[in-house]
Amino acid sequence: MILRDDLCLIAPQGPRAFDVVGTVFPDAVSLEYMHGAEMAYRGEPMVVSRSGYTGERGFELFVPEARAGELWRDLMSVGSTMGLEPCGLGARDTLRLEMGYPLHGNDISQERTPLEAGLAWAVAMEKGADFVGRDALAQQKTEGIPARLWGLRMKEPGRIPRPHYAVHADGEEVGETTSGTFSPTLRIGIAMAYLSPRDRFKAGGQVEVDVRGRWGQAEVVKPPFVDSTPK
Repeated sequence: MILRDDLCLIAPQGPRAFDVVGTVFPDAVSLEYMHGAEMAYRGEPMVVSRSGYTGERGFELFVPEARAGELWRDLMSVGSTMGLEPCGLGARDTLRLEMGYPLHGNDISQERTPLEAGLAWAVAMEKGADFVGRDALAQQKTEGIPARLWGLRMKEPGRIPRPHYAVHADGEEVGETTSGTFSPTLRIGIAMAYLSPRDRFKAGGQVEVDVRGRWGQAEVVKPPFVDSTPK
């Protein structure tokens, strides 16, 4: 992994993202979902990718720091008549949580495996190629995983979960939240949490979350919380 402090990331997302980005980068509109390509901005190479880690169709623009201000202004100018508005990472974090997309450092880390995080689709075990952690994953497939990442949907308005809130079931602590927020789409609190033991919980199950000393009822759900797609 190479850390780059000379790049900035601008991520136009939403229903008009193709119109806005396509005006500045015409080739971007032909990118397939989860693909990227090198393109040029004012004569300098940069990378345009299309993942939409918000549940909306969108792009990620990796631009040299020296050109970031210019690109921002160009995008805002193009989108001024399309409803484009600036927003920060807090808004993006809310949207990705509504989709149940895990965030590194919160929902996924070196302490959790892809199987526990519900990301088995991202690990090509059947191809037979060796990779770091393969033996541990093979062992978990045989013995079973100790915990599973689930979505939690609060039942009571005003109970807004945040990370690291205790989760109980039948008076016993069974996990803690890893991400949590108020869903502006659902108008209710939502969270993600590792629940253990894995076989104890299924979608539709009931748990309680300690929200700042006040217990709130929550339903165990399989994300996404909202019906949307970035494709």
